[in-house]
Amino acid sequence: MSASSSAANDAKEAKTYGGCEGPDATYVKLVSSDGHQFFIKKVPKQRYSPTAYELALTSGTIKAMLSGPGQYSENESNEVNFREIPSHVLQKVCQYFAYKVRYTSSATEIPEFNITPEVALELLMAANFLDC
Repeated sequence: MSASSSAANDAKEAKTYGGCEGPDATYVKLVSSDGHQFFIKKVPKQRYSPTAYELALTSGTIKAMLSGPGQYSENESNEVNFREIPSHVLQKVCQYFAYKVRYTSSATEIPEFNITPEVALELLMAANFLDC
């Protein structure tokens, strides 16, 4: 394998992953109040289609933070810090994003999204803040 083909393969792999840096990032990093990091899918605008719904844009708040150049420092690194949302709640929020994208406009039977009573109030407050 030549050096140029190795470099081309490395570039192809890097492009496939996408990372969470810059405007064309594939992922968004959400950081909880206790420092846990969650990576969720964010398809760049030029690749958007109704069937490739963006998990990050399930939240109106995250969508607003990531749109518009220079409005928030988060949109350069695609990292959003939540000082008031602990990891056990943010984890459930991320699970809900995937659930909503999976079952929106689904013809299959939609299973119940389970929420334990212990986390229900915190989750309600987070959902209200995140507009989801």
